[in-house]
Amino acid sequence: MSKERNPFKIAQEQLDEAAEHLKLDPATHEMLRWPMRELHVTIPVRMDDGTVKVFHGFRVQYNDALGPTKGGIRWHPAETIDTVRALAAWMTWKTAIVNLPYGGGKGGIICNPKEMSEGEKERLARGYIRALGRFIGPERDIPAPDVYTTPQIMAWMMDEYSKIVGYNAFGVITGKPIRVGGSLGRGDATAKGGMYTLREAAKVRGIDLKSAKVAIQGYGNAGQFAHKLVTEMFGSKVVAVSDSKGGIYNPDGLDFEEVHKVKVETGSVVNYEKAEKISNEELLELDVEVLFPAALENVITEENANRIKASIIVELANGPTTPEADKILHDNGKFVIPDFLANAGGVTVSYFEWVQNITGYYWTAEEVYERLDKKMTQAFHDMYEMYKEKNVHPRLAAYLVAVSRVVEGMKLRGWV
Repeated sequence: MSKERNPFKIAQEQLDEAAEHLKLDPATHEMLRWPMRELHVTIPVRMDDGTVKVFHGFRVQYNDALGPTKGGIRWHPAETIDTVRALAAWMTWKTAIVNLPYGGGKGGIICNPKEMSEGEKERLARGYIRALGRFIGPERDIPAPDVYTTPQIMAWMMDEYSKIVGYNAFGVITGKPIRVGGSLGRGDATAKGGMYTLREAAKVRGIDLKSAKVAIQGYGNAGQFAHKLVTEMFGSKVVAVSDSKGGIYNPDGLDFEEVHKVKVETGSVVNYEKAEKISNEELLELDVEVLFPAALENVITEENANRIKASIIVELANGPTTPEADKILHDNGKFVIPDFLANAGGVTVSYFEWVQNITGYYWTAEEVYERLDKKMTQAFHDMYEMYKEKNVHPRLAAYLVAVSRVVEGMKLRGWV
């Protein structure tokens, strides 16, 4: 994997830039460049045909200075430890920027869930928790769903951990189904949080969202909800969306219900007939006011950054912009709402779920959204004040806020 494409190298480079601005001492800087601990596990699973298949998994607990680590579990055939490390690092800054009493963590299993039965997935989920049991817990490390993991998988994991400890430990996992300790408002939390930051960015940048054109790269959970919410909340016109098979474009706008139906029924937005077909690369460079990268890492690079026309880029994906592209976008007057702020709605509502599990008192969806709005709005303005004060690009401003908070926790605890 080349340096540019290794997500952990990118995460380290982003931290290095912040450390230089903050003038961190070498020990503190080195401590923050690496996970505090990581666990590699080997999980034997009996498959439906009677054979035993061995899976490999990871759990990275990056930094817990501010509280128990928190982060999703990804199931993907191309999962790597460096991806998990990078995501655990970004979770550390994400929980800090929204002022949650958490550190950052992440997990992954190398597998292809699309080729597994429900029974095989359940046995893998339970085997992973048995392997991790002594390393996680409501006050130690709290996993959640991520790529190709679901509320049902979280329910199996919570149940397996509860069996290990001998009581109902709902707070060990978030992103669970409502009936077993899940929170209302969790399904669209990532996109909803992004909308609150977009609203605040539009105010400070002088953009009228009611007349704004929007493009969305990626049509998974976050991308689909972004399409729905940006239309409902602001009246913006979504002119382009895409998924892994390609994109569609209609300057008159794309109706959410129609596009969503085609996606569900055929598996891809490219089968929507009332639009022109475009590539994912073309979508990024459309003449729109708002761009949502909501799919993969490293899609905005030094090669295409000069061709990005959107005034505001809301990163619902993790790591869609390379460090070189950040500088180009900033120099060109573009405003990036960085991933670990823009998509922090998911972990914020996961925190709310954990609080509800611990207290045994559950909130209405309206209460969840109201609290989420307050958290995301405050976090945006914390970043924006730093952005204005230091005259740096928004990602660096967010890093300066988040890293300062983690460093303060480490120093107060006497670690460095």
